[in-house]
Amino acid sequence: MSKHKASEKIPVTAGSGNVYADLGYPDADEMLVKARLVMEISGIIQRRGLTQVEAARLLGLTQPKVSAMLRGQFRGFSERKLIDCLTSLGRDVQIVIKEPSRRRTNGKLTVVVA
Repeated sequence: MSKHKASEKIPVTAGSGNVYADLGYPDADEMLVKARLVMEISGIIQRRGLTQVEAARLLGLTQPKVSAMLRGQFRGFSERKLIDCLTSLGRDVQIVIKEPSRRRTNGKLTVVVA
């Protein structure tokens, strides 16, 4: 294994803020939204000390589907289903529609956890 000298420069590229876009996924924005929703679902499950079987029962899913979702395999889940999971876990979900900033002409979808 080679060691880098302090004087050697290692190229660094700044990320865009969306790892899925940085990796070249065509549906990067959707994947980021789903990832944020799943992170919140996972956090609630952990804080409540639920097993995957208990979580599955609450969410109306099978345990293998909960396991896959918590391991980041959520392509098969719609955003709507993930929102339903949050409401099943006792969270209010609010969708806010507003004008975009002056710098953008297109809107964007973001997840904000309050």
